[in-house]
Amino acid sequence: MRSQDRTGRLTLGKGWVLAALSAAVIATSAMAQMVPQLSGPQGDAMQTLPADPLPKWIIDDIRRMRAYPEQPPIIPHSIDGYQLSVNANRCLSCHKREFSPDAGAPMISVTHYMDREGQMLADVSPRRYFCTACHVPQADKKPLVGNTFKDMSELGVTGAGSE
Repeated sequence: MRSQDRTGRLTLGKGWVLAALSAAVIATSAMAQMVPQLSGPQGDAMQTLPADPLPKWIIDDIRRMRAYPEQPPIIPHSIDGYQLSVNANRCLSCHKREFSPDAGAPMISVTHYMDREGQMLADVSPRRYFCTACHVPQADKKPLVGNTFKDMSELGVTGAGSE
């Protein structure tokens, strides 16, 4: 309950402070239970656990559907041994605009030839040069969390003018 002390300042009773602290503790514990567990078994956080075996990469060269809108396409082949450094980029030897028809590989997006202001460049933009910053090979692993994304075509949405 609010009251005034002798100096005229407003004060709160001890009950209000305890109620606020209790509400904060309850809210924090309720939120902690809603977060899915993404790590291993609970226990000593400093405990050393054996590493999981390396995943098997899916190397069937089949282009996969994207898991969410604007997802960068995954790499459908092995990139083991590919050199990707400031001086060399093995990906560009097949996916660059001038090499993709002969290699039979999809050309990298035209957005990779734009600078930050949207101006077209003659070569791949330096900020898009390191492919594995966005594109990754697909591993044969169970997802950490479920995915309910549905493509627009699965939802029954048709394109404009297709009636």
